Amino acid sequence: MALKKSNKMENPTKAQQILSSPEFKKLVSARWSVALTLTVIMLVVYLGFIFTVAFAKDFLAIKIGSHINIGLLLGLGIIIFTWAITGLYVYWANNQYDKEVSNIKKKL
Repeated sequence: MALKKSNKMENPTKAQQILSSPEFKKLVSARWSVALTLTVIMLVVYLGFIFTVAFAKDFLAIKIGSHINIGLLLGLGIIIFTWAITGLYVYWANNQYDKEVSNIKKKL
């Protein structure tokens, strides 16, 4: 009894053509560009907060009201910013990246 080959890679030359196509390379480049940009933005925000904690404790200790200080608000702001930047990536992926992936998959 012979084993049946998978249909996914029946034509490896076509897959190689797609992988080497400018369209695919542009898509990979765009994904890396968006991912690295958002990563750098997140690192700047997070490290900015860490450096503020390390070097400007007096600023973070300023009270706003009786129980809240600036440090607490900035920490909460970073959490909200993280959600926002994740939402931005998901929006980009759903509206641009996934469409391009579908177009490339149709060629296979």
